[in-house]
Amino acid sequence: MAVATKPHVAVLPSPGMGHLIPLLEFAKRLATHHAVHVSFLVVTTESSPAQRRYLDSAALPSDLHVIKLPPADVSSVITPDMPILTKLSLLCRESVKPLGSIFEKISLPKALIIDNFMGDAFDICKNFNVPVYTFYTSATKSLALALYLRKLDKEVDCEFVDVAEGSIRVPGCKSIYVDDLQDSLKNRKAEAYKWNMLHASRLTMATGIFVNTWDDFESKSSWFHGLNNDPYFRNLPAPPLYRVGPLIKHDEAVAESDAFILSWLDNQECDSVLFVALGSGGTMTSEQLSELALGLEMSKQKFVFVVRKPSDIDVCGTYFNAGSNVDDPKTYLPEGFLDRTKGVGLVVPTWAPQVHVLGHKATGGFLSHCGWNSTLESMAYGVPIIAWPLFAEQRINATLLTEEVGVAVKPEGVLQGGRRVVRREEVERVVRLVMEGEEGKVMRNRMGELKESAAKALKHGGSSYDSLSCVVKSWK
Repeated sequence: MAVATKPHVAVLPSPGMGHLIPLLEFAKRLATHHAVHVSFLVVTTESSPAQRRYLDSAALPSDLHVIKLPPADVSSVITPDMPILTKLSLLCRESVKPLGSIFEKISLPKALIIDNFMGDAFDICKNFNVPVYTFYTSATKSLALALYLRKLDKEVDCEFVDVAEGSIRVPGCKSIYVDDLQDSLKNRKAEAYKWNMLHASRLTMATGIFVNTWDDFESKSSWFHGLNNDPYFRNLPAPPLYRVGPLIKHDEAVAESDAFILSWLDNQECDSVLFVALGSGGTMTSEQLSELALGLEMSKQKFVFVVRKPSDIDVCGTYFNAGSNVDDPKTYLPEGFLDRTKGVGLVVPTWAPQVHVLGHKATGGFLSHCGWNSTLESMAYGVPIIAWPLFAEQRINATLLTEEVGVAVKPEGVLQGGRRVVRREEVERVVRLVMEGEEGKVMRNRMGELKESAAKALKHGGSSYDSLSCVVKSWK
């Protein structure tokens, strides 16, 4: 009997750790659990040091091969003052141009899997008759909004933020607060809004959409149910949705210089430490960073605090250069903070081995920006969240976790000088609530249930495993 040849697929993420990590984990799962040969295509133009280190240190299966796309000359199309979505979109457009020549050098894949910013690949793949799947890197709630966006654009005359009800009703689902919308949707005359519309419209061009979620988590909200059952979505020319998660980073390397973090945690009591980390791309203002630090001090709780130099200009100032600088926290944390919290807290510049910290028995809470990767990691390890969104769809995620799933608390801010600032007293309140209050215990129990169901979904015969197996079967 002839031995069946493994199907070959290609995976192409856009730049940024929030996109690279889940698509690489997806590629690894295809290779190790579903007997698929994977070509992992990497954008090298303006790649961050964190991205390069991650790829260099990742343990890759033998059936997964990394192929670096040629550097693209973006000097004539990208300027330093561009909004992040415009810059990212143009960078993807220029970087994907050699894709046809890449296909000619490798065996033609059965499919190309892209994320939601790599839509220019559709036209190239059409010439090669290669079906394109989208791996959606955010929550189902954001996907529902994206699939509804074209109709919403036609029906609403004013700016979305001026909608009378203060929220947008998505068919078959719950409403989305206009305050939670990503900034690129708040000005319909801006170029970033047009890019958002373009990316949303391309979702319906995919052969299928992979969503980094799982059945039991989706049962806690109405979003997947609405996408599958509401007449609006059922009448769209939309592709089938496949729940394949939660796919998170597991084999994270711990540098020798970071080993002290885990050693420090080893000496702390179970569930006694708050982990504070706000992602690879986000930055706080100087005032907000100071208030956060002083609130942590006032709470008198143990903490691991990952800090980076604040920015009063750009909330996503490190998106394209994550991991490039390690600044001295003494220069921007409140005077005397490091001395006063010595032994109680551990301050780590720029980066920490997040999955190892979240998975440590001493970690009992996570103050997070609510990026979808970090959210899934927190669920996979059963750690409740203090939701501190910074940009993109993070505010939507924060509301989902607090109001629908019940595993997070969101601190209240006050408007000052046109900016919303969370004061130190509020930081103290939510930290104590999660780390020692009854509400924190309830959230921790709910997270524990999600942790168990997440692991079950990915096992052989689990809902996410079977969902992906159906697609792989069609490739074979």
